[in-house]
Amino acid sequence: MPGSKRWSTLQRVRYIGKPIVFTLCLVPFLWIALTAFGLTRDDLGANPVETLMDYFGTLGLRFVLIALAVTPLRKLTGWAWLSLFRRMIGLFAAFYVTNHFLVYLILDQGLVLGPVIEDVVKRPYITIGFTALLLLLAMAATSTFAMRRRMGKRWQQLHNSVYVVGILGVWHYWWQVKSASDILEPSIYLLVLCLLLGLRLYWRLARPRPVSRNANRANPEGAA
Repeated sequence: MPGSKRWSTLQRVRYIGKPIVFTLCLVPFLWIALTAFGLTRDDLGANPVETLMDYFGTLGLRFVLIALAVTPLRKLTGWAWLSLFRRMIGLFAAFYVTNHFLVYLILDQGLVLGPVIEDVVKRPYITIGFTALLLLLAMAATSTFAMRRRMGKRWQQLHNSVYVVGILGVWHYWWQVKSASDILEPSIYLLVLCLLLGLRLYWRLARPRPVSRNANRANPEGAA
């Protein structure tokens, strides 16, 4: 009976919750698209290209942090169904970060690859941002269950890169800060990232270690 109840909850989340979460994740893109075409009361400001780059970059970082928050929230609340949204949120993170790069590539650099390659090589904050993008794309391309079965242990090793992406994303944003007055938002992202990674580290260190057979044989009374 408890098992059927849990299954029922997972089914409801899958068929009702997922479409709702998908729509909510897509709303920021629809809003900025409508704004770009002048269909909202807002505008993109004096420098629309920079506005779009900042908008998509910030969204991408937020979605990376939300994806990193799924496991801690699941452990703290006991809501196993939260894991059903992790893949979708991760794909949206890749989607928004890709848009961040495409705005830079197409609208800012006019698809001229020479300056883009030079920026990636010579400007460290772009180098780490581009590295984060490549890792996100690799995870997105291998996010299916079929790829998970095919890759085996390598799949988990690759998808653990999300921790690296989180660090690189905050680092990339931090290096773009032009003045001390702009440091508040990246500082908040840094604190959130430290909290999420700190919880994982704490749980890993607090996890009871299995006692080896040799230790039990050497000290049979201590194994009780």
